Amino acid sequence: MGDLGGKTLFVTGGSRGIGLAIALRAARDGANVAIAAKTVAPHPKLPGTIHTAVEEIEAAGGHGLACPVDVRDDAQIEAAVRQTIDRFGGIDLLVNNASAIRLSDTRNTPMRSFDLMHEVNTRGTFACARACLPFLEKAANPQVLMISPPLSLDPKWYGPHLAYTLSKMGMSMCVLGLAQELRPTGIAVNALWPRTLIATAAIRNLFGGDDALRGCRTPEIVADAAHAIFCRPARENTGQFLIDEEVLASEGVTDFSRYALAPDGNLVPDLFL
Repeated sequence: MGDLGGKTLFVTGGSRGIGLAIALRAARDGANVAIAAKTVAPHPKLPGTIHTAVEEIEAAGGHGLACPVDVRDDAQIEAAVRQTIDRFGGIDLLVNNASAIRLSDTRNTPMRSFDLMHEVNTRGTFACARACLPFLEKAANPQVLMISPPLSLDPKWYGPHLAYTLSKMGMSMCVLGLAQELRPTGIAVNALWPRTLIATAAIRNLFGGDDALRGCRTPEIVADAAHAIFCRPARENTGQFLIDEEVLASEGVTDFSRYALAPDGNLVPDLFL
């Protein structure tokens, strides 16, 4: 496996959770990482800000850039991309990680929540990819990675929480379309999704506190899988819907126990698998 030394990542929603873990894994190689997220000041219920993320990136051996970005705002996206280019000279890897979630049925989903999930998940993914494309085209091994599930038309994922599923499948449809559109340019576009629930603040808040995390793996498993994907040749690996465990197994990893948050916890499969 290679490394990401000198590469520049643009990571949305990277102030905590999976996005931050991906950033820190790249930072250990000496990568440059732009954290494009909206948490500028500490949040009462969520850990981390863009500034604490940059501090962690620098401590890990990378170079960080804090970019205040709400991915619903095109001007903020464009400004963050320009900041990244001005600071690091290019963009090699885009991680579309920012996501909004509400697991409610149609009757209990306010339209403002529907709009939020679609504006952040599907539209934000499209907008960030669009803004980064001119610079990805100049990179040596350019890649776009969506943190989104395998495409599915299985009704069991749509019935319980239609609005959320539509928005996440929208991200995955961006993978399908962009991979085909950008194939001639050599830009790889793939999706990555965890086999199990991942211990994040969103899971804690959704499923009832720290006890809900016992069946989770740590975000580092997704980060290690993303790192492995980024080290592959872009022209030979595009349009794929990848699962973290399968990616690492293909790299020779056979023991996943170190990623379990609780050694005695029963791992819970993630949604959409």
